Amino acid sequence: MRRFGRTLVTAALAVAVVGGTAGWASGGSQSAVTGPPPGAVAWRADTAYGRALPDPATATPSELARFFAGLDDTQRAALVRSHPLVVGNLDGAPPALRYEANRLAVAATGEARYASLAAPDRRILAFDPRGRGQVAEVFGELEHAAHVAVIVPGNDNDATSYDSRRAPHTGPAGMARALHAATVGAASDGTAAEGAATGGPVTDGPVAQGSVTQGSVTDGPVAQGSVTGGPVAVVAWTGYTTPVGVGLDAADGRLAAAGATRLARFTAGLDAVGAPDPVLFCHSYGSVVCGLAARHTDATDLVALGSPGMRADTAEALRTGARVWAARGPSDWIADVPNVRFAGLGHGADPTSAAFGARRVPAADVRGHAGYFTPGTQSLAVFAAIAKGEAR
Repeated sequence: MRRFGRTLVTAALAVAVVGGTAGWASGGSQSAVTGPPPGAVAWRADTAYGRALPDPATATPSELARFFAGLDDTQRAALVRSHPLVVGNLDGAPPALRYEANRLAVAATGEARYASLAAPDRRILAFDPRGRGQVAEVFGELEHAAHVAVIVPGNDNDATSYDSRRAPHTGPAGMARALHAATVGAASDGTAAEGAATGGPVTDGPVAQGSVTQGSVTDGPVAQGSVTGGPVAVVAWTGYTTPVGVGLDAADGRLAAAGATRLARFTAGLDAVGAPDPVLFCHSYGSVVCGLAARHTDATDLVALGSPGMRADTAEALRTGARVWAARGPSDWIADVPNVRFAGLGHGADPTSAAFGARRVPAADVRGHAGYFTPGTQSLAVFAAIAKGEAR
């Protein structure tokens, strides 16, 4: 009975503490945006080709990729003009087509808060203005990438706030920009990146050359037949409805479950267009999303940073073939979140604990909850090595 009482108190504390990347004010319950993209009804009714277009609600990304491959350039351009919100959000459609469709879709909203997303140099892979809005942006050349990394952010992220002023190297775009720059040895402002990984990841202590031991990363040889180096494309994926502030949404798994379904489909879309299997970098509540999506993706690596838990007791319980990594800085307040699950609240074991069994990413020089991608940190150097396939 005493143990039950302690568990109940801990679960209540989880509700009060579990949060995200920005907000501390109590947030109201959010309705998850799910289902096919906006404009799907008009898309289904389009008979310009003498046959029904593939249903966005039921067609798989592979089926959509085959459909677009069977069209000529004129037909593709016509669909972009007629149905920009659909084409721009179809996982399996060619990336360049989605970029153009989303430029048109953003401009069509006429809303100043989204205007910057329509700039000609932006590669917006998804844009959905429903609710608080969702957006995904590519940094690098997705079509020619040897490696792909996806940033999955936590609370208080949406299309409305995506381009808001933030501390450098934070937020989905800031993290993605910093990671992409680190993979090419340049800081996100174009200068040389201090501490950028070159030729191998960083160690957190003396370990045997060429080995991987729990709690550390080494720069030994990679697995036989694996691909290392080459250009990296990084996607800032704000593709799900995130919790706002601190509240029940942040402590339960409802929004994470909806996000996991969307993340799994997104990664299937990458595969359908021939992109390499991705590395998922999952920050804060985003790591809950990744934990639930893990067995449904073809990710090579899952990296949980600043995580409240992944709704699994161990890395093995995620049921994924991906390598699982975890990082937590010494001043990250997420350490104060109780690692419990009770009556649907809380997200379970600490991924950085020895018992969880993840590979540990050094983060001793990370400041706060959102500093993991700061240039010069050990964590960013190792993240870059993981993204390039150089860390095992």
